[in-house]
Amino acid sequence: MNELLEFDKETKILIDDLKSVCTNAGLSGDGNEYRVITQAFLYKFLNDKFLYEVRNIKNLDEKDSVEDFLSKLNNKDYEFLLLQLNENIAKLYPDQLVKHIFEKQNEKNFSNIFDTNFQNISINNSEIFSIVTAGGQKVSIFENISKFVEDDRDNFCVAIINKLVNFSFEKVFDKGFDFFAGIFEYLIKDYNSNSGSTYAEYFTPHAVSKIISSCLITKKEKNVTCYDPSAGSGTLLMNLAHEIGVNKCSIFSQDISQKSSHLLRLNLILNNLVHSIPNVIQGNTISNPYHRLKDNNLKKFDFIVSNPPFKMDFSDYRDDLDSKENHQRFFAGIPNIPKKKKNSMAIYLLFFQHIIHSLSDKGKAAVVIPTGFLSAKQGIEPVIKKYLIDKELIMGVINMPSNIFANTGTNVSIIFLNKEEKNKEIIFVDASELGEEIKQGKNKKIVLTSEDETLITETFLNKRTTEDFSILVDVDKIREKKYSLNIGRYFKTKINLVKISEEEFNSKIKQFKNEYEQIENESKRMKEKMFESIKDIDFNND
Repeated sequence: MNELLEFDKETKILIDDLKSVCTNAGLSGDGNEYRVITQAFLYKFLNDKFLYEVRNIKNLDEKDSVEDFLSKLNNKDYEFLLLQLNENIAKLYPDQLVKHIFEKQNEKNFSNIFDTNFQNISINNSEIFSIVTAGGQKVSIFENISKFVEDDRDNFCVAIINKLVNFSFEKVFDKGFDFFAGIFEYLIKDYNSNSGSTYAEYFTPHAVSKIISSCLITKKEKNVTCYDPSAGSGTLLMNLAHEIGVNKCSIFSQDISQKSSHLLRLNLILNNLVHSIPNVIQGNTISNPYHRLKDNNLKKFDFIVSNPPFKMDFSDYRDDLDSKENHQRFFAGIPNIPKKKKNSMAIYLLFFQHIIHSLSDKGKAAVVIPTGFLSAKQGIEPVIKKYLIDKELIMGVINMPSNIFANTGTNVSIIFLNKEEKNKEIIFVDASELGEEIKQGKNKKIVLTSEDETLITETFLNKRTTEDFSILVDVDKIREKKYSLNIGRYFKTKINLVKISEEEFNSKIKQFKNEYEQIENESKRMKEKMFESIKDIDFNND
């Protein structure tokens, strides 16, 4: 355990060192900084994963240099070795390895050598490591990162390769999801803010993702499809895949943000889900959903998880959505364009309907929604709720603590859907009072403890009723309450009766009368003072 903590520390130092290189090159706070950081990190990761696999395949001793072994192979043997690698491993050649590039750092135009190396790796691995745009264009794994620096590009690339050469990932490739989830969060923490113009760039808290995956996966699964239409950097999908087993599921995603799609690719690589990278689509899910069947109908998925953007201006293409093709997908309607505050358009309602439409007949889904949806009485929201309740699709609802996302004050809840069976009862869990408050930068946020996670998950799965925390409600009762999913409507109002004597009762009544008289006298005094102050004002004087 101490060794793992030490490596965690060393990995974070590497990330900080790469950021320092960017700072010294004038890239700190620049929109391209994350490209340099993530690609340099990924290059080293792929390099070390390649060496690790070769060492295992050839049973090389820890003291043996894998680079030296590879340099002695002839072309035929080398190509045969590449064929033995599994699909999660990038195919690299001796002159593309970090050690070889490091040895060339004193050559003229080193930045060209560095960039050309990235280009060649991208070309050799384009089939498996490229993500795709909604228009079908492939986006390579690496680009020329020296172009982001305006001056002294050679020294910039030299600084990067020197940070990479003395570090190794080989000792932690067997540590799996829990280790790399923390590293990934640290790697992207400065580059994963919600800009308001993208879908889900902000980071879904790890605890929320774990609760969702634990509540969705209740039995062993295999060969299932998992989808997120606003995937962001993929936190929800990674937790879901980890719960199912990375070799038992395929990931599908779409997100309008270029940055989010690049970060999701990195996340898939770190978590042994390389086989799903071709399913990562950069594009607008609402106006142009990519994942379709051969008959052009939208693909249906076994599991869907999503933390969609709640509000966004989509007025430019709102009317285009009101088409015959979309009537079934957006069955409850499309939000109108407001005269003011177009950026307040409730785009999450479109994502929610898209998710319902994209769920297979035996599928399950979990969607993060603003808590206000649960009690809304007008507009699109009640239409969606009525549909879900009448179809008996809702498994449960969990109210989360406020400020669980550091960058939004909106209270959020998670709604769980299940098409596999009829849900005659709905479990409501009110976790709004759980968690511990911490400060994150200038913001305060609530963090759920591991005990909180366990309490929420076990209560949900066991459909356990606990006073003021959870309750199991029959759908007929929800219909009687006009389809409200507001958990407060179903908790019993507690009345604490305290026995008091007649003398105590009369004393309290007298006290209440005195307080009431004081309030009335104060109100009268304030009115007199107000009239006194305005009596001499001439209201006809312009």
